[in-house]
Amino acid sequence: MKISGKTKVCGLIGDPVEHSLSPCIQNAAFRHCGLDFVYVAFRVKKEELEEAICGVRSLGIHGLNVTTPHKINVIPYLDGLDDTAKKTGSVNTIMNKNKKLIGYTTDGLGAIQALRYRGVDPSEKKIVILGAGGASRSVSLVLAMHAAEIVILNRTVTKAEKLAEELRLYHETNASVKAKELNKQNARQEIKDADILINATSLGMPPQENVMPVDSSLLRSDLVVFELVYEPCETKLLLEARKKGAVTIDGLTMLVFQGAVSFEIWTGKKASLEVMMKAAVDELASKIKG
Repeated sequence: MKISGKTKVCGLIGDPVEHSLSPCIQNAAFRHCGLDFVYVAFRVKKEELEEAICGVRSLGIHGLNVTTPHKINVIPYLDGLDDTAKKTGSVNTIMNKNKKLIGYTTDGLGAIQALRYRGVDPSEKKIVILGAGGASRSVSLVLAMHAAEIVILNRTVTKAEKLAEELRLYHETNASVKAKELNKQNARQEIKDADILINATSLGMPPQENVMPVDSSLLRSDLVVFELVYEPCETKLLLEARKKGAVTIDGLTMLVFQGAVSFEIWTGKKASLEVMMKAAVDELASKIKG
């Protein structure tokens, strides 16, 4: 990759960012399309966020991805939001249009595309989502347009109820929506006839990689199990689901699909999913070996 005075800079802001696969994924996609772009990661602490966004304008940074803990807090510093970002109250992609910063969220669209990539149509399905944080909000809002029923299970039930109410008030929601506390009894009751189970909690990520959000006895062969976290690529939940013969979708697939949408926002070009996926798999494998 040749860097010149005309190279457009895109990047990632968050804290931490050192573990991110996004630089290798996006740079591989830029190279494949022959674009004079480069993607780098910027560690930005909470107290530095406003200054960092000012720097985006003054330095002419072309676009950003936004990760934890800035997806919500970045919004007051932007000049506009697309409709989905407005409705979710979350931003994971920023486009710099002549110093006007527009926020988008690609998480929900990435989830839909990842499901369809694995041959799963969420239309008229019952979907159980574990967790009620930012990732759950972005994904559930889009899925609510397609599913027959959405159940939000969260350890803090008031947070689940708040998200459920937001989904009910969203005018494009076609699904019936309910919220319950995430406990053994509710998980058993709701998952037994669910079509899709989505884990939007941090359970399964280091340092809780041996922890499952629900008991493995609830998994079955006709259940689709979707994990939003990508490191480790095969969480204990996915491993146990595969043992039961379930269709599984890992967080790496989700990362690539939402990254492809960001790529298209910045460049106006179609991303190569094959190139991005290979870059992600190779980078993750090298990290494991290292």
